[in-house]
Amino acid sequence: MKFRFFIAAAILMISATASAQKTGYISLEQIVSLMPEIRKIDSSLQRYQSDSINGEFASIVQEYNYKDSIMNAKDTLSMPAQVKNQYRQDIQGLAYQIQNWQAIAQQAIQNKQSEMLEPVYVKVMNALNAVAKENGYTYVYNKEVLLVAPPSDDLLPLVAKKLNIKLPPANAAPKR
Repeated sequence: MKFRFFIAAAILMISATASAQKTGYISLEQIVSLMPEIRKIDSSLQRYQSDSINGEFASIVQEYNYKDSIMNAKDTLSMPAQVKNQYRQDIQGLAYQIQNWQAIAQQAIQNKQSEMLEPVYVKVMNALNAVAKENGYTYVYNKEVLLVAPPSDDLLPLVAKKLNIKLPPANAAPKR
């Protein structure tokens, strides 16, 4: 009899502990998009794309054309075989880069974007962790990942307040 009482008490304690855990969710992409640094990052990425990426592409095409013209010149007969082979390899590599430029450029832009966004995500995560700790949230989920979830609190307004970001009216905290 005491054993049954002990089991029942243990089950009650476990369920009380589990139900006492607060859960919340937030759209990380939405809060990051509201950060003031994002406009500056977007314009910097556009400049990077137009200056560096497009300039590098033009440079590769120019180098390809130059090396190709050397190989097509009539005086290549006097050129040593090793030099000719090196030019052929260079031309093949440049042709590959030109053919795959879109993928190469996209990867470079994504790398630059990740590099520039990292401090913003760190700032958001620090604010989110502080809000979760201050308000007793045990679990916080990314809203975009949830398909089905129990009722929980949207932490977007609290994190936005912590970051001193003004939310658009559709995301403002509900009145209680």
